[in-house]
Amino acid sequence: MNEAVFQTIQSLVDKNPVMLFMKGDKQFPQCGFSARVVQILTHVGVDFETENVLESPEMRQGIKDFSQWPTIPQLYVKGEFIGGCDIVTDMYQSGELESLLSEKGLLKNEG
Repeated sequence: MNEAVFQTIQSLVDKNPVMLFMKGDKQFPQCGFSARVVQILTHVGVDFETENVLESPEMRQGIKDFSQWPTIPQLYVKGEFIGGCDIVTDMYQSGELESLLSEKGLLKNEG
């Protein structure tokens, strides 16, 4: 992977407590899987940032190489790769996602 792309990804993951690499952005998701994760994160009430991987072929491939995960979207919480749409959906449905975000002190309605 291109070192500059790696550094950009690492910086985004380090700088943003909840970071979603997706197709489109949170205002205008450009795939159903990305839209679903945005919907879940919005519903649980967590602040998050997004990176539109469609704007750069290097970023689109780079995030897959970075995480060693083949699909997009990809969610990171406090620097830890959580997973894609299926994993985030399963965690949301089981209550595990809210527990994780709460443990990390990231839910808006807490504190």
